Amino acid sequence: MLCHKLRIGVLASGRGSNFQSIIDAIKSGKLDAEIALLITDNTSALAIDKAKKHAIEYLAIRPEECTTKDNYFEKIAEELKKRNVGLVVLAGFMRIVRKPLIDAFPNMIMNIHPALLPAFPGLHGQRQALEYGVRISGCTVHFVDEGMDTGPVIIQAAVPVFQDDTEESLADRILKLEHKIYPEAIKLFSEGRIEVEERKVRIKGFIPSDISIVNPPLRS
Repeated sequence: MLCHKLRIGVLASGRGSNFQSIIDAIKSGKLDAEIALLITDNTSALAIDKAKKHAIEYLAIRPEECTTKDNYFEKIAEELKKRNVGLVVLAGFMRIVRKPLIDAFPNMIMNIHPALLPAFPGLHGQRQALEYGVRISGCTVHFVDEGMDTGPVIIQAAVPVFQDDTEESLADRILKLEHKIYPEAIKLFSEGRIEVEERKVRIKGFIPSDISIVNPPLRS
C-alpha cells in the first residue's frame, strides 16, 4: 500500500513567520510533508517572498474579486482541492474562515493563536493578556470551526508574563514557541495520530515527550 506524503495548503496575510517555520521543519526532515500551495488575500504579503524563495506555488485571491464572502471561501476550497491538499494551515490569515471552506475540509484546518485558549480569542491576544494582568500566557494550535478561535485544541505552550513586558516583548516570546508547536501539531496530523471526539483532541500513542515544550525560566 502506497503511503502518500501530506500535502499542505497555507493561508497567510502578512509576513508568514509560521509559514517559514513549517518550511524549515520540512527542509530539516523533522516534518514529512510538502507545501502544495500558498494562498494570500494580500498581494503585498511578505509570505509571497518566502514562497518564491522556496519555489512554492502561490495565489493571491482578493475578496473584492468575489461576489460574497462565502464565494471567496468556495474559491479557496476549489484551488486547494485541485492540488489534493490534505491539511489547510492558517499562518497569520486575517480573515474568519467561513462555512464553505470548513465543510470542504472538516477537522483538516489548523490555526495558531497567540494566547492560551479559551482565554483571549480574537485579535491582539498578547495585548488582552497584558491588560488583564495574567502571569502566564502562551499559544494554542487548534482546529478551525465556525466560531472565533473556538475549535478543538491540539497543542498549547506557555510562557511567563513579566511585569515590564510590552505587547511586543510578550509577542516575541510567544512567537518562539509558535514556531515549535505548529510544525509539531502538523507532524502529529501527518502521522495519523490525531483523533477528534466531539471537541476533544486525542493523540494516539501519546507520551509526554511527544509535545513537551521547554518554557523559559521564571525571572526574578
